[in-house]
Amino acid sequence: MEDSQIIALYFRRSEQAIVETDQKYGPYCFQIASHILSSPEDGEECVSDTYLTAWKSIPPNRPIRLAPFLGKITRHIALDRWRRRSAGKRGGGEVQLALEELEECIPGKDTPEDALRRKEFRDGLNRFLTTLPEQERMIFVSRYWYLRSIREISQGTGLSEGSIKTRLFRTRSKLRTFLSEGELL
Repeated sequence: MEDSQIIALYFRRSEQAIVETDQKYGPYCFQIASHILSSPEDGEECVSDTYLTAWKSIPPNRPIRLAPFLGKITRHIALDRWRRRSAGKRGGGEVQLALEELEECIPGKDTPEDALRRKEFRDGLNRFLTTLPEQERMIFVSRYWYLRSIREISQGTGLSEGSIKTRLFRTRSKLRTFLSEGELL
C-alpha cells in the first residue's frame, strides 16, 4: 500500500492504518529501535509506542514520506528509553559512544533560545550530507542516525574497522569545518 493511502487511513481513524504501517514499516522501525536498545523485547515495545505516537499525531500532521516520519519517532522513543535505562550508569555501550563522538559538533541543546539555531543546524547538517560521496554519507548515517557499531558498519561495507574509524573522524572534522564556516557552531 502507498504511503498516501496509509495516511488516508489515519485521517479516517481506521485501525487498518496500524496494520498497514506495521506490515510496510514494522521491520524498519524494529531495526532502528533494536540497534539503539540492544534488546528485541524493548525494540518491539518501541515499535508499538511508535504506532501509538503516529496514531496521535496523524492527523493533524500529514507526512509526505512515512518512513522518515516513523523512523524519527522510533529513534526518539528508543533514545528516551535508552536514557532512562542507562541513567546513573557508567559507560553505556555503542549508543553512548556514538553520541559522545558527535557531541563537539552539536550546538547548544538545552536553552529555549536555541530552537531556531537547532533548526538551522539541522538544515545545515542536511546540506552537508548532500556534499558527501555516497559511501561516506552511508557510513556517517549508519553510525550517527542508526547508531550501528563500527564492526557492523565494517561488515556491511567490507572496509576494515580502522578504515571506518578514520573515515568517521575525517567526516566529523569536515562537519565541524562546514558548521563553523556557516556559523552554525
